[in-house]
Formats: sequence, C-alpha cells, structure tokens
Amino acid sequence: MKYKVNSTKWIVVYTKPKHEKVVRDELLKNKFEVYLPLLRKRRKWSDRKKWVEFPLFRSYLFIKTDPKHSIQISKTNGVVRIVKFGEKIALVSDKELDAINKMVEGGFEPRAENYFLKGNPVIVEHGPLKGLVGEVLSIENQNRLVMRIDAIQQCLSVKIDQGYLKLIDNIK
Repeated sequence: MKYKVNSTKWIVVYTKPKHEKVVRDELLKNKFEVYLPLLRKRRKWSDRKKWVEFPLFRSYLFIKTDPKHSIQISKTNGVVRIVKFGEKIALVSDKELDAINKMVEGGFEPRAENYFLKGNPVIVEHGPLKGLVGEVLSIENQNRLVMRIDAIQQCLSVKIDQGYLKLIDNIK
C-alpha cells in the first residue's frame, strides 16, 4: 500500500508595496490557498470615520502550495519575489500561522516588529561574509552588522539583509 505524501507547504511571498490584497485576489483566482493576516483599524478623515483593513506584515503574504509551483507564483502581477534564505524557500508552519490567526481574530492588536533587535548576537549564514559573528545595530531603519575589535576599541559595521543572519544564543 502506498501513502500519498502531502507536499504542500506554506511559503512566503514578498509583494510590491500596497499590493498584498491584489496579489492575494489574483492567487485565489488561480486556485491557490492564500493567507493574508489583516488588522482592522478605525481611520478618521476630516469628513468621516471608516474601518480600514491593513496587512499585519507589509508586503508579505503566505501561500500553501507545493514549492514546485513557485515559478508560476513569482510570475503573478505584483509579486516581487518568493522569500528564500540562501537557496532554500522560506517555509512557515501551520502552527505559526494558527498562532498569528488567533492573535488577529482574538481581538488583540499584534504589531509586527523587526526580527533582530539592537544588540542581538548573530552569525552570517550566507554570502561573502558567511561565518562572521557580530551583533545587530539599527541606524536609520537599516539593519547593520557590527563587529567589535576590542584590542583597538573600534567597531566596523556593514549594511546587511536580515535574511543572511541567524540569531545565536551564546557567544563566547
């Protein structure tokens, strides 16, 4: 007896700014299962008040599919790219999405935060700086990797995409 293996996974798509709903609707038309967590906020204009839905994560949405469909997804109007870490497509578990949904639907007001906080020890996992250990510094909303040179009491910092970084627990 053969068992059919379910190869669908939740992948992450990065969209053009303010195109999350358009991309979601286009992917739904193409029979993909899409999750876009939305927050309702009351907005006030000079002449009226209105409830408006905003994406919890700007420019991101989640699609449940077999990763082999990633080329078709990336050709969708408004999609910038499928999120990857190195060569691997970023995957999100059902458990994580259930937790997000519970926060959104439960009346809480979740707020998206940067994954790395100032001072977090990190290691570079990909690219030409692979293996370098440092800490995160945020200057003018840019993630920067800081490497300390204690002997001369100086630091070097470089702008780096957080997709290249991995949080480390202990740094000795």
